[in-house]
Amino acid sequence: MKKSILKKATIMVIVLLVAIQFFKTKENKSIQVSENAITQHYDVPENIQNILKTSCYDCHSNNTNYPWYNKIQPINWWLADHINEGKEELNFDEFNAYSTKKKLHKLDEVIETIKDNEMPLKSYTIIHSNAKLSDNDKNEIEAWVKKIKSEIK
Repeated sequence: MKKSILKKATIMVIVLLVAIQFFKTKENKSIQVSENAITQHYDVPENIQNILKTSCYDCHSNNTNYPWYNKIQPINWWLADHINEGKEELNFDEFNAYSTKKKLHKLDEVIETIKDNEMPLKSYTIIHSNAKLSDNDKNEIEAWVKKIKSEIK
């Protein structure tokens, strides 16, 4: 009796795992650069742009470079949720649509989260080791943020 129940449960789990593969989320991909992108309104030196693209943009822009495992459910759902949350918190491609107060606040948060090693997330850097920020990267970002803040004020 117990073997029968275990066998049925295993089959149900397999069927469920196969079935959910057909329910995908919309990918975070944009063909063109947003007119509100931070790069369209503020000077973003190449070294800073490279750091942002490598360490931030997958979750904080309108373009995500998806890993192969994004095609597997429920990982796809988890990544989509994570990206949506990241974009709600800060979207570099929509930065200029923010109010002056919100821009300044978000820039303060950029400095705070990288200094406190909260960003990029550890769960992200485990797989994307090149996204880890060095002390030099952090210092360069902080100097750039301070420059942008002075332009905004």
